[in-house]
Amino acid sequence: RHPALGASIMGPIRQLKDIIPGMRHHHEALDGTGYPDGLAGGEIPLIARIIAVADTFDAMTSERLYQKAKDDDFVIQTLLRLTGSRYDQKIVQAFIKAHLKLGRTRPVAAGDPVAQPA
Repeated sequence: RHPALGASIMGPIRQLKDIIPGMRHHHEALDGTGYPDGLAGGEIPLIARIIAVADTFDAMTSERLYQKAKDDDFVIQTLLRLTGSRYDQKIVQAFIKAHLKLGRTRPVAAGDPVAQPA
């Protein structure tokens, strides 16, 4: 329930109006299986699709009480595996490109369609 609750709590803050859709919908999935509203594809606001990738990377690479931090390569491969069903291909591609530019991980396999230039 945290996406809907967070959006509801922060909704009255005028300065956050452009971010609220990202808060509410960052757990939606491209295939419509996400929550809280079951949005699919282009129904999911762009900001939410961006936050979804960033949030996943942060959650998986951070030490948590319930899981050990995963290495960057593992997380990148997970994002790639879920591209098209959960994550937007263009967002994942841009994330990987930015991540590589920072020198934080090795390139993904050359044959991977997400690794190819847009």
